[in-house]
Amino acid sequence: MKKVVLGFSGGLDTSYCVKYLTEEKGYEVHSVIINTGGFSAEELQEIEKRAYSLGVKSHKTVDAVRSYYDSAIKYLVFGNVLKNNTYPLSVSAERVTQALVIAQHVKELGADAVAHGSTGAGNDQVRFDMIFHIMIPGVEIITPIRDMKLSREEEIAYLKGKGVQMNFEKAAYSINKGIWGTSVGGKETLTSDGFLPEEAWPTQLSKQGVEKVSLQFVKGELTGVNGKTFSHPSEAIQHLQELAGPFAIGRDIHVGDTIIGIKGRVGFEAAAPVIIIKAHHALEKHVLTKWQLTWKDQLSQFYGNWLHEGQVMDPVMRDIEAFLQHSQEHVTGEVYVTLQPYRFQVTGIKSEYDLMSSKFGKYGEMNSGWTGEDVRGFSKIFGNQTMIWHQIAESVKDK
Repeated sequence: MKKVVLGFSGGLDTSYCVKYLTEEKGYEVHSVIINTGGFSAEELQEIEKRAYSLGVKSHKTVDAVRSYYDSAIKYLVFGNVLKNNTYPLSVSAERVTQALVIAQHVKELGADAVAHGSTGAGNDQVRFDMIFHIMIPGVEIITPIRDMKLSREEEIAYLKGKGVQMNFEKAAYSINKGIWGTSVGGKETLTSDGFLPEEAWPTQLSKQGVEKVSLQFVKGELTGVNGKTFSHPSEAIQHLQELAGPFAIGRDIHVGDTIIGIKGRVGFEAAAPVIIIKAHHALEKHVLTKWQLTWKDQLSQFYGNWLHEGQVMDPVMRDIEAFLQHSQEHVTGEVYVTLQPYRFQVTGIKSEYDLMSSKFGKYGEMNSGWTGEDVRGFSKIFGNQTMIWHQIAESVKDK
């Protein structure tokens, strides 16, 4: 009997895939779920039970929170990556990580095929397919929902016909939760002018007033919150989310270009990710030079876009990661943030690497590291080539 590894979430699409692949195609199905911070221990246990009740031969749960941070989130922080200046890549980076783990499970089992429940309308199908082609070339990729263009109603009718009992009620909003944010899709995101109502957001406003927090960074990584240190940055992210999420911070709607060439909108809430990126950027502006910041911006934008499109295995990504890692040598210090309902403010930083040192002068006030004559000479030389260009242009014009 042929083996197939199925990326399994426990939802309608992947539940259909289990039944279809076992009973219609005769495969031995081995399901795997990759937790990137979106499931509790109880939820993972329920998903495992559901997988076996549907007929899988084996089921594996992989805790990928730390590896997800180490391979992707870390560099998104280093690069201050917000796609279209808005979206912290909450889902796209997550899917890439999941695809890589699924591919590894295929290798371990020596499976003949790999399957996923993507439809033919979104980005995920490309991310999964492409990584499978790269990491497990020659392994058949099976996508029943996409290939048969199944509607939700057709899937439900099939499963009911097989005696499957599960909650078939579709929530008004589709939610995908992970450590780097939660996406929210609904009827309002299908048009260009709608915004999600208050009740659609998974994390409701439950804190009022003002709360001040301090974030401790070491070489660009968040290691502490309010003086409490953590064994791994992923734990610091989760702790900050617990503090900031109840303020309903980090809500927005991202409008972007999909891999398949159409525009799309998705709502998201990402309190910790947005605060961390803004706080990290504020620290960088104090400790990095002008050209470090300039080249980081350019490389980071490309890195975020390429990761979003699933191209994590392109060797250029390792090259950019090496640059980003090296750029963080002096990004160590404390950043102060004030939290309030629906918003936050970065109020300042403290770092031994701060280039805004009073011993070199105070901007707009007085200098102590140079004289007026130094500046006069520098200004003349600094504009020398442009002065020559203009004089030559004028002389030619006068002829």
